[in-house]
Amino acid sequence: MSPASVRLRRGIVVAAAVGALVVPLAQATAVPQSPPASLAAAGRSSPSPSPTPSGGVVELTPAVQRQLDDAVQQVMKEANVPGVTVGVWTPDKGEYVKSFGVADKNTGRPMTPDLYLRIGSETKTFTVTALLQLVDQGKVGLDDTIGKYIEGVPNGDKITLRQLAGMRSGLFNYSQDEAFFKALTSDPQRHFSPQELLDYAFKHPVLFPPGQKFYYSNTNLILLGLVVEKMSGQQLAGYIHDHILQPAGLDHTSFPVGTEFPDPHAQGYTNQTATGQVEDSADWNPSWAWAAGAMISQLQDLRVWARTVATGRLPDGDRMVSAATQKQRLTTPPTSIPGAGYGLGIFDVQGWIGHNGSLPGYESLTIYLPSAQATLVVMLNTDINYKNQEPSTVFGDAITRIISPGHVFDLPAEPAAH
Repeated sequence: MSPASVRLRRGIVVAAAVGALVVPLAQATAVPQSPPASLAAAGRSSPSPSPTPSGGVVELTPAVQRQLDDAVQQVMKEANVPGVTVGVWTPDKGEYVKSFGVADKNTGRPMTPDLYLRIGSETKTFTVTALLQLVDQGKVGLDDTIGKYIEGVPNGDKITLRQLAGMRSGLFNYSQDEAFFKALTSDPQRHFSPQELLDYAFKHPVLFPPGQKFYYSNTNLILLGLVVEKMSGQQLAGYIHDHILQPAGLDHTSFPVGTEFPDPHAQGYTNQTATGQVEDSADWNPSWAWAAGAMISQLQDLRVWARTVATGRLPDGDRMVSAATQKQRLTTPPTSIPGAGYGLGIFDVQGWIGHNGSLPGYESLTIYLPSAQATLVVMLNTDINYKNQEPSTVFGDAITRIISPGHVFDLPAEPAAH
């Protein structure tokens, strides 16, 4: 397996496991690592933040904001990140919204907070929300087997929708298949149908009995997307638009059906290519990620979505999913990563609830800390790893060391799975 193909299929559940196309945690032993000394130092440079309040987030004073500037720029320099936008919002401790670097390396166009970027596996939070709404409507049950809705799934009479949403199905991750990697990188603009993606997965044996362990697999979300379509009578993109994006007021978030990419958007830089050389992936067709990672958004929409998905409530106070269903969503059993749990399409890392996203050229992190009602969003235009870590994870670690030292988003580096 080539290094590029491994990175394309990095696991997803938490920083090195919660992106759209990442290497499954169950196939590699998570080795806890401290952030590189220089980055950790940047995240803790003086002046020191004020003592952490009971809610868990410090006041975003000018001094703390300068710390954030220094830490973000240090990560950019060491991880060679072209451009990044960071947003931190609190109800009573202030906010911080800044962009650094460039959106386009050829023209030098600066990164700005209004740019659209691809959000990779954050799409999973939308797909699972759609499923949970159907649960509330009585159209599906979380403990129904996938075989009730989709034929031809290995172990389909045993794997439940709950296990699919919780990454505990045992189904092989199609984005780790060598033939898939070759097909994608040889023609990044080609369209993949959901069934083609499942075919790549189902030619591999199941990895373990359903429910036995956690293993991040994009295959699970393709199946859930098909369930949403079958039981709602709508295309997945249409359902998400009508029942999630519109009610939440997410006017700058979309589910593309092809290579379309709203302007203004950042260019994306990846080395997950046929040659291993860095290329601009802005015009790649995300159909290969579909329900697992195809969506596009921007900073302010993700700010709204962070709280919405973590609480189950729309911005106007109405429920997006019922309280009982939301409680099930936020039940986050442990994963192989210390301090990290994964529920139904959502993770909890040291108290921060949300998801990250990674696909060729783009990464994002959208998380919410309920104890402080604080939101953190990071969006960047590369997915090239830094010392075996996704750069979005390195940013999340450095930023939370400053703003929430009692809740540090400290995911360990994920070694390549061979």
